[in-house]
Amino acid sequence: MTTSRTFLIEPNRLFRQGLRHLLSGTRFEAGAEFDTIKLALEAGDAGFTPDLIISGQPVGDEADLRTLREVFPSARIVVLADDMSVDVLRAAMGAGADGFLSKNVSPEALIQSLQLVMLGEKVFPTNLAAMLLDINAPSPQNSIRGLSPREQEILQSLVTGASNKMIAIRLGITEATVKVHLKTLLRKIDVNNRTQAAIWAMNNGFSAEGAGTPTRGFQAASA
Repeated sequence: MTTSRTFLIEPNRLFRQGLRHLLSGTRFEAGAEFDTIKLALEAGDAGFTPDLIISGQPVGDEADLRTLREVFPSARIVVLADDMSVDVLRAAMGAGADGFLSKNVSPEALIQSLQLVMLGEKVFPTNLAAMLLDINAPSPQNSIRGLSPREQEILQSLVTGASNKMIAIRLGITEATVKVHLKTLLRKIDVNNRTQAAIWAMNNGFSAEGAGTPTRGFQAASA
């Protein structure tokens, strides 16, 4: 069984121990545990490089989560939250989370979601993602000013969580071309990564409609 080096961040000791026990014997078995994100960041300074980070620290201030993404750019980050609101989802996504799940999620759904995240998929509750699409979406007529038609197509694909390879196949272009367009796109809308671009798109009238049907993308997290 292939294993992943996992950081477990959870301020509640009882919940943290329960989660550690749940993950024991799986590929996601915790290799290190921390009370806070700041302590995990100190481990990063010491040279530790996890493949997966599971954080149950509240996302009230997304700065710590954003720093976690910067320090561990190759790690998958999954947020376990008590507050399953659209605002918290938006903050987690904007800070670079790959997954956003309720702390009440079933053990089976948690393991399945972690497997999907490690395959490169984005895992969020579909009901929250749908609500995010509908909130404060200004007219795209003004929001897309300065974006080429191709950049708009790529931006629309990002909403579904499509990879560069999937976008290239759907648009009939090379992955290298997708990367060039994506770099320009991120600069134009002033964001740092594809997850932030997806949030920008959702807040500016873009949706998954017309973007094709990706084999991977935003996945529902069952309870």
